[in-house]
Amino acid sequence: MRMNRVLISLLLYAGTGMLPALNAQEIQWLSWEEAQSLNAKEPRKFIVDVYTQWCGWCKKMDKATFGQQTIAEYINKHYYAVKFDAETKTDIEFNDKVYKYVRSGHSGYHELALDLTFGKLSYPTIVFLDEQLNVLQPIPGYKDAQSLDKIMKYFAENYHRTTPWKKFEEMYHSNRLPPEPPSPPKSDKDKK
Repeated sequence: MRMNRVLISLLLYAGTGMLPALNAQEIQWLSWEEAQSLNAKEPRKFIVDVYTQWCGWCKKMDKATFGQQTIAEYINKHYYAVKFDAETKTDIEFNDKVYKYVRSGHSGYHELALDLTFGKLSYPTIVFLDEQLNVLQPIPGYKDAQSLDKIMKYFAENYHRTTPWKKFEEMYHSNRLPPEPPSPPKSDKDKK
């Protein structure tokens, strides 16, 4: 009898979404070193979450957006994900250059954060990099799951190479995305 009550309680909680999802996938956040090492073996685009410890919108985005299973699955499949504290004091080697922390006023910033955001430090900022570690686009501000899904697909599926953003948005909202555009040749040998 008691077991039945426990089962009924669990089912009721599960129905309200108050129990954590079983087998929920989380984003596989990597360090800069891990991501660059993996990219050397299997090139992939990067998605970089530029945040700070004190940023409330960053924490909200962690839970409400990056915490969504569909977002996590898509990122893990198509990107190397790097969570980057823009105020870290650790030196970072990136693209054969060493970036350092710069003290400024009462706090400071990391040179790599400044470089990735084109000098516009704002938190959170999501930065997309291509397979050669070139910045495709920094996207400042909080993004909900649907907004991030659209932006991630634009870059991961190479629409940014052939389709203007406004046209892509129309296709995305109408659920009529064409197949992924072809990738350009990787070398002169591939062109033949």
